Amino acid sequence: MTTVAFIGLGNMGAPMATNLSQAGHTVRGFDLVSKPSGIELADSAEAAAADADVVITSLPNGMLVDQVVTSLTEADPTPRLYIDVSTIAVSQAREIARKVAEAGSRFIDAPVSGGIVGATNGTLAFMVGGAEEDFAAAKPLLVDMGSSVTHCGAIGNGQAVKACNNMILAVHQIVLAEALVLGQRLGLDPRDFFEVISHATGNSWALSVNAPVPGLVEGSPANHEFAPGFAAALMLKDLNLAMQAAHDTGTDTALGRAATEQYAEFVEAGHGGLDFSAIISAVEASQPPAAGW
Repeated sequence: MTTVAFIGLGNMGAPMATNLSQAGHTVRGFDLVSKPSGIELADSAEAAAADADVVITSLPNGMLVDQVVTSLTEADPTPRLYIDVSTIAVSQAREIARKVAEAGSRFIDAPVSGGIVGATNGTLAFMVGGAEEDFAAAKPLLVDMGSSVTHCGAIGNGQAVKACNNMILAVHQIVLAEALVLGQRLGLDPRDFFEVISHATGNSWALSVNAPVPGLVEGSPANHEFAPGFAAALMLKDLNLAMQAAHDTGTDTALGRAATEQYAEFVEAGHGGLDFSAIISAVEASQPPAAGW
């Protein structure tokens, strides 16, 4: 078993840390705001990391990850493995890894997919960037928090595939909302729509798991007034990271840009705290261009 410092105990971090503790690892956590029960809590990140073999960070953005990891390596230069499960820019992950290596420790980026439900149930998908030996060292811990753990290559590649995945997901969720609204206005019952499309070539996770109409899928946020499994504001954050990567690599992502613009409008209208599937309400309220299609 491993001694783990878990920095960041929010909606994702707390259940992940709990799963590690239940798997038999010694876990000490720290968060400035959240103080979940069932986890040994420390008074600071430095106290949480004292004598830890591994430090896991689950934080809102790359700047905070950089600040915390830099502070820990400066406070205690003992070589250890740092695992960042946050979603940050590819360039940030690679820069943090460079700093950690200079301090004599190791770093991998391991962002996740699966939302709060996946974090709670231990069914997250981890996409990992880093050296083979560091991935091998981290994998037993990641398996205790997830059902899929994939090594994607060099540092930053975990963040790269996460950006690509969530860009795809955002586009899927929007076009599904458009098709559902179109179908209803053509006289289709959403249940008939679901029965056909979920068994046809138009099926997707956005429909089969996250259907944005109540009553179609058990556990869908639509059944609970769009209480977030993955908030629209977080989707916008991830889309902006994808757009940054597209700019940095000279990649034209027309549908990704369109999805980013739509989620930006949705969040700016005050809906950032809703599940990202609530974008269907924006589709319902929109009007086609005056000139038609």
